[in-house]
Amino acid sequence: MSDVADVIVVGAGLAGLVATYELTRAGRRVHVVEQENEANLGGQAHWSQGGLFLVGSPEQRRVGIEDSPELALSDWLASAGFDRGPEDRWARAWAEAYVHFAAGDKRSYLMGRGLSLLPLVGWHERGEGAATGPGNSVPRFHYTWGTGPELVRIFRDPVLDAAARGLVTFAYRHRVDEVVVEGGAAVGVRGAVLVPSDEPRGVPSSRQEVGAFELRAQAVLVTSGGLGGNHDLVRAHWPTDRLGPAPRSMLSGVPAHVDGRMLGITGRAGASVVNLDRMWHYSTGLRNHSPVWPRHGVHFLPGPSPLWLDATGRRLPPPLFPGHTELAALRHVATSGHPHSWLIMTKSMVDKEFDLSGSEQNPDLTGKNCALLVLRARKSLMPTVRAFLERGPDIVVRPTLPELVGAMNALTPEAPLDPARVEREVVARDLQVRNDYSKDMQLMSLRNVRAYLPERITRTSGPHRVLDPARGPLFAIRLHVLTRKTLGGVQTNLDSQVVRRDGTVFDGLYAAGEVAGFGGGGVHGHHALEGTFLGGCIFSGRTAGRVIAREVG
Repeated sequence: MSDVADVIVVGAGLAGLVATYELTRAGRRVHVVEQENEANLGGQAHWSQGGLFLVGSPEQRRVGIEDSPELALSDWLASAGFDRGPEDRWARAWAEAYVHFAAGDKRSYLMGRGLSLLPLVGWHERGEGAATGPGNSVPRFHYTWGTGPELVRIFRDPVLDAAARGLVTFAYRHRVDEVVVEGGAAVGVRGAVLVPSDEPRGVPSSRQEVGAFELRAQAVLVTSGGLGGNHDLVRAHWPTDRLGPAPRSMLSGVPAHVDGRMLGITGRAGASVVNLDRMWHYSTGLRNHSPVWPRHGVHFLPGPSPLWLDATGRRLPPPLFPGHTELAALRHVATSGHPHSWLIMTKSMVDKEFDLSGSEQNPDLTGKNCALLVLRARKSLMPTVRAFLERGPDIVVRPTLPELVGAMNALTPEAPLDPARVEREVVARDLQVRNDYSKDMQLMSLRNVRAYLPERITRTSGPHRVLDPARGPLFAIRLHVLTRKTLGGVQTNLDSQVVRRDGTVFDGLYAAGEVAGFGGGGVHGHHALEGTFLGGCIFSGRTAGRVIAREVG
């Protein structure tokens, strides 16, 4: 392996690929250092559904959505709740820059690389019911045709072409243990060479060391991802004051190698690492029936109709309805004393509203398969959904409510439900369905969502009684806390330059992607709007690549 390079990029995920693409466009030579093998090129973006946050897009306008940078920034700042002076200085600046990117050339930048979008726009994180509160005022979740693997491909392919021309060298199975600093500037990295691995993507690999390495360059860019696969670090930074105690058991929405090591390593080099107590985990995780990594969970995306009960059988209070406000729901579950909650659905709800996140769970979108795409009208026919319904360890199906509660209790004997309490919640909810108006806020929200035609067609069943025999059988779905994203990280200025603890720039050191809190050490603040993580990797990776290309060479 040649040790001659202009830039070292630590991490071969989406942010690293975007930055390397930009660097090689400018003719710069790049070492990409990655602790996993080549099968993991593209990182966590490969596993994603490919959702992209865009503002004022043609896709929005075609379905009658009136959006604007002003409205989007208002939603973003209300959700972020920036409340820390020095720690949020650059994060807020990145937030404003990112919203303008999402309303500006983000779409043309990606489509110029060959990306295509579906004509439908999803509505995630609908908020807590106040115009001044968190959440998306309008749908902004744009679906990538090809999901995460396609988003990776449009940057991977030109990077591999650059590697064939000698501009990029990949150092797989090289684990960085130290950022080399001389004269106050980052000049390289050193670490351990790990034993070769031929494990498939996402499967844990050996940490056996077979050698050591040191690489030097004019600049070091850290794009190593977050800490969601390291539950010890998640628990160490869990904000008990805001989210309650960390659940005693959690699923992982990312592979084990998403371990957060580079956050500590970059911090020990002198970087300012901030806001690690800001996290984006889900309360709606399902255990994967065919796990790839330890504690492998899948993010379940319920529609707006299911009845959501905590582990004691009480309905979650307003506005904690599916799809509304993830962190508030997570806090409720974490403080309930149990690590799980329940959804009760009818067969009619399952047909329209049982949705799973991730590239592997959406073969129609990932494979660009139009024949499979039509099955979205009845999701229970989708092979991946059917597999969960038949094999998922968290799903039970029964014809009557007493039988359903009995099956639920068999799954969680440590937290038995009172059948009478569950029946009271179901009957009370069903009484509110008789009219097109009601005092039930979830039914109000359901009708609001159905006023948006794409959601009405693809994502929601018509309001109906849970105990209507014609809508059965009944499904109960046990939900777990699922670790996912790190919202804090290495603090950077608007040029992706790492900031030291005293606020000065760290010469030669840059960071992008999740390790940088998607920009600035926490562009999302406390609360994300969804569809913003991949875009944060793209925006910060692009920024880093372009700035470094100007500075070196």
